Parts: sequence; structure tokens; C-alpha cells
Amino acid sequence: MDHSYIMVAPNGARRGKADHPALPVTLQDTVETAKSCQIAGAHALHLHVRDAKGGHSLDTGRYLEALAELAVQVPAMRVQITTEAAGIFDVAAQFECLAKVRPDWASISVREIARAPEMAQKLYATCAEQGTEVQHILYNTDDIALLRDWQSRGIIHTAPEAKQGSVLFVLGRYSDGQISEPSDLDPFLAALPDASRWMICAFGPQEHACLAAAAQRGGDLRVGFENSLCNSQNFVHETNASSVAALRELLQGNPA
Repeated sequence: MDHSYIMVAPNGARRGKADHPALPVTLQDTVETAKSCQIAGAHALHLHVRDAKGGHSLDTGRYLEALAELAVQVPAMRVQITTEAAGIFDVAAQFECLAKVRPDWASISVREIARAPEMAQKLYATCAEQGTEVQHILYNTDDIALLRDWQSRGIIHTAPEAKQGSVLFVLGRYSDGQISEPSDLDPFLAALPDASRWMICAFGPQEHACLAAAAQRGGDLRVGFENSLCNSQNFVHETNASSVAALRELLQGNPA
């Protein structure tokens, strides 16, 4: 039996109902998606909240409301908030979100925080002080070099109790022609072979193949409509839960 740790990322910052009618935008959408994905085999939810017009938001109130509702509706599902800038938010807004929401778990891109390097030490120290586990988002080996530099300088905390040791490797991008494939993982693992815990996400129709390859190498997996809407035959998944279930089948040796 496969024991891979699976996080579902059901919406992201950029896609909406026009991209897929089952992509969650409202809080109720997100709650129902979380429930169905947990049943399908997901252990955690990567949470994005949206504003009244459906746009990407880091609003403190929306996050607190969503976290409270998810804790009631899917108490066994761990929730990670995003601090993604998405070309909208500066580092000060990202810091304010972390400091006011005080989440149990957050994803933070080192390259985004590097836009205001003078704030980096305070941001990671605040996460350590309030007990927020940090997953560092890494898009390439330059990001890994920055991560290592900040670790060596004490900006990013390396003590286990600080909970700043896990990373997410991002394979591919939203852009046309930047579709992921399993071999894209190799440079990340070569540059960061000593990661205490690592996860991947993968854009495009080879998403599940990339995740299966990562599972074989001991990685955690992030799947969902934030990164891919379809499978390797370009068949569009009906829901995020359908994608989670298909990944589970693949990992168990029973591809659909």
C-alpha cells in the first residue's frame, strides 16, 4: 500500500471558474472541495482565499474565517496558507498576513521575500516565535542557493524546533511551453540533497507522472487544479477530488 503524503492545491492565485467550473473560489466551495479531497486520499490542503470579486487575497479576516471553518468541517485535514504575492502583494503585506493570521503552516517563496531583504530576518523570526511551520517555495537552483545563504547567516532558522526545514520544489510554470516532466526534479535534489523534508508540485499534463516519480524518491506530493487541470492524455479532471483519486490509483499501481 502506498503511504505518500498528499496535499491538494485546489485553486491557486490565478485560475477561476472560467478555467474550470469545479475550481473553488468561495469559502463554501473550498470547504466542500476539502471534504471530497480528504475522502479521496488527501492529507492536507494548500489554502488560497479570494476577495469578493474572486481575486487572489491575503486578507487576514478571510484567512481566519476559512481556517476556523475548515477546522470544524475537516478537523483531521492539515491546512497550509499561502503567502504568494502573485504580482499583487509586497513583502510588507506578506509579513502582515503571517503576523496577524499566525497560521500553523505557511508556504513562503524565498525569491519573493528577497524583494525586501531587510525584512527577511524579522519575517522568519516571527514565524519561529509564533510556531508557524514554513515550507520554502523553490523554483530553481538559484532559489536553493539563496535558501542556503540565508540559512548560513541565520536569517532562516535551522534549529528543528523552528520548523523551517521543509521545501517545495516547483516543476514547470503556468507559462506556455513550461510543462513539467519527471527529470525536472533531478537538479533540485542534486542541489539540495540534505533537505529534511521535501515536496513537489508539477505543472501540466505530466503532473501525476512527476508526482509518482517523486514518491519513489521519498518526496511528499502536492496535486490539484492550481498546477494542472488534466491528465497525461489531456483529459480534464472532473474535480480536484478526481485528480487526487487518480493519483492515489497511480501510486498504488492501478493507473486509470
